[in-house]
Amino acid sequence: MTRRPFYAAGLSVAISTLIAACSSTTPVTDSVADAPKNVIFFLGDGMGMTTMTAARIYAVGEDGELTMDTLPETAFVKTFSNDAQVTDSAPSMSAYMTGVKMNNEVLSMSPDTLAIDPLADANGNKLASNCGAKNGTPATTLLELAKAKGLSAGVVTTTRVTHATPAATYAHICHRDLENDIAAAAVPGGAGYNSALGSTGLDVLLGGGRQFFTQFKDGGKRSDGRDLIAEMKAKNYAYASNSTEFNAIDGTKTDRLLGLFTSSHMSYDLDRDPAKEPSLAEMTTKAMDVLAKNSKGYFLMVEGGRIDHALHETTAKKALQDTVAFDNAIKAAIAKAKLADPDLKNTLIVVTADHDHTLVLNGYAKRTGKTAAGNPGVLGVVKNYVTGVPDKDLDGAPYSIIGFGNGENRTQGSRSTMASLDETVTSANTYHQEAVVRVAAGSETHGGTDVFLGAIGKGADTFLGTIDNTKVFSLVKTASGL
Repeated sequence: MTRRPFYAAGLSVAISTLIAACSSTTPVTDSVADAPKNVIFFLGDGMGMTTMTAARIYAVGEDGELTMDTLPETAFVKTFSNDAQVTDSAPSMSAYMTGVKMNNEVLSMSPDTLAIDPLADANGNKLASNCGAKNGTPATTLLELAKAKGLSAGVVTTTRVTHATPAATYAHICHRDLENDIAAAAVPGGAGYNSALGSTGLDVLLGGGRQFFTQFKDGGKRSDGRDLIAEMKAKNYAYASNSTEFNAIDGTKTDRLLGLFTSSHMSYDLDRDPAKEPSLAEMTTKAMDVLAKNSKGYFLMVEGGRIDHALHETTAKKALQDTVAFDNAIKAAIAKAKLADPDLKNTLIVVTADHDHTLVLNGYAKRTGKTAAGNPGVLGVVKNYVTGVPDKDLDGAPYSIIGFGNGENRTQGSRSTMASLDETVTSANTYHQEAVVRVAAGSETHGGTDVFLGAIGKGADTFLGTIDNTKVFSLVKTASGL
């Protein structure tokens, strides 16, 4: 009996072809065409993991989920800067955007750049650059790479658009406080414009900070006689200064959009008047409408910036509400992206924070459920999980679930004077939670703990483990084909 070959001729050819392919020096990679056309980078400023946990309990209870909790790929990110164990927002966001470690206060520059305080006028307004002619070199940002590839680019924030986090995407400067110079970097063709943004510049810029675009005589902080809003309008930017004007703009029919809704930072979400200021979710989705007109795709950075400010104030309720507003923007963006790209095959969405804060969850509190009328939730005092009775410290006084490592509210002496502390006090909108170390009002510090990163969409599975913030840059760059 004749034995038959264990494979047919066709299979033999297929195997030979496979062997040849495997031995080729050309690596097997996804084609550039398969890379995500759209990247949305969400940054919760100061949103450490304890703040995320507290916001989850605040909004949906201990066993609920925020949108960011549902992201399929996750990692931890190390946040230290070039010269400090605890970073500020400038070098941390810059590390995400450029892949370069730099010193605290420095925005998207080389590691050797020194942070030199700006020159100020008699009123303390920081006006003039004092960086020096040979103080470092610019580090290219992801947003600039996107523009160089022909993609559209946008920046959305609840802070001043000239604040550290948004500025790190489109400006290069030795000190984050040079906000007049940062504003000028966003005006195509104007003095001080960042030419790395190309001839067209940012396609969308939304947030607060109008004072750095207008002159002193108009209530602003510019001493150079320039009206940057007028200059941007002359470059065909549609402009909105309030919700009414913003809502009247059809993003699908707009090529460029500038929105400056407040003189300084936008309001905390807890205090926001919807008739005057759009929500972060509304700004995000309209930005997506404008940017999506480019068939090549876009890069959009969205910052929930006032989380950080509320934590500096140790007003936890404001911080948690702003975290929820940030999460709502993520939810809205994912839903909108899926309308055009149901499986997110050409979209990468990354959610992370630049650093954490010193917020802690105290004691062995019983489960509280979400915060609602009649139930302060995580904003209440610690109640024993067995008896339900408020636990007491060694001075015989109750204490709140949320506290801070440092902050302005620290009792000078025995806490026995706070024996009557109750949840109507601790859950108030403006209550400053107690701190272990007393510092000046509004001066609670950042923390140095690793932060959360979540991702969804094309290339999201490359984000895993514990990584440095500079590594995030290369992962986004590779996944997006920039």
